[in-house]
Amino acid sequence: MTKPTLSDAELAAAIATSAGRVLMELRASELFEGKALGAAGDAVAQRFIDEVLKVHRPDDAVLSEEAVDDKARTSAQRVWIIDPLDGTREYSEGRTDWAVHVALTLGGAPALGAVALPGLELTLRSDAPAPVPAGNTPPKMLVSRTRPAPQAVSVAETIGAELLPMGSAGAKAMAVVRGEADIYLHAGGQYEWDSCAPVAVALAAGLHVSRIDGSPCIYNQADPYMPDLLICRPEYAEAVLKAVAALPVEAPAA
Repeated sequence: MTKPTLSDAELAAAIATSAGRVLMELRASELFEGKALGAAGDAVAQRFIDEVLKVHRPDDAVLSEEAVDDKARTSAQRVWIIDPLDGTREYSEGRTDWAVHVALTLGGAPALGAVALPGLELTLRSDAPAPVPAGNTPPKMLVSRTRPAPQAVSVAETIGAELLPMGSAGAKAMAVVRGEADIYLHAGGQYEWDSCAPVAVALAAGLHVSRIDGSPCIYNQADPYMPDLLICRPEYAEAVLKAVAALPVEAPAA
C-alpha cells in the first residue's frame, strides 16, 4: 500500500494527535502507575514518533527530549523538534494538563507546529489558527502548579494579574491561545522541545512570543537549553517586558 502524502503541517498534526491517542490508551490500560506510567509513556510515544518520521520524513533531522541528540542536526535546514510527552507528572496523575509537541524548524525558525492536548481531545495547529477569545479582566498569568517561578509571581503583582496554576508548558501556552489565560511567563529553565511547537501555534494565532528580554526564540542551537519564554496577548507584552526588566538581577553563584 502506498503511504499517503501529507504536507508538513498535516504530518505534524497527525503525529501529535496519534501519539496522544497512544498515550491515552496506555494510561487506560492500567498496566502502569505513578512514575512507571510516566516512563512508559515517554518511551512509547518516542518510539511511535520515531517510526512515523522515519517513514514520512526520513531525510529530516530530529531533536527530541527522549532521544540521543545528534549534533549533526545543527547543520540541517529542516529539523523536527519533538516533546513526546510534555507534562509527564500530570499524565501519570491522570490529569488533562499535559501535551504532545511536534514542530518543524526551518533555518532555526519555528515554521509550523501542532500541540495535542489528548486529555481534552484537542489538537491546536499553526496551519489552522482559531481566533483568540477576548481577554480576561484582570489578566490571568499562568504559573507552574508545583514550583511557580518567583519572577512570574513578582511580575503578576506588578501588573495586577491573577495567578493561574497549571501543568505542562504546552498546556499553559495553549491556555493563552484558547483564551483561558492571557500571559505565560516562564523563567525557571526549559529546553527547545518544551516551547517550539507551542511557539509556532501561538505565533500563528497572533500572540506575542519572545524570550523574557524581548529577543526572538531561535531554535536548533547546539545547546538546546532555552531557559525562558513569554507568550501573551499583544496588549500585555510591553508591560510584562518592562516589569521583567525591572526585576533585581540575581547575583551569580559563588
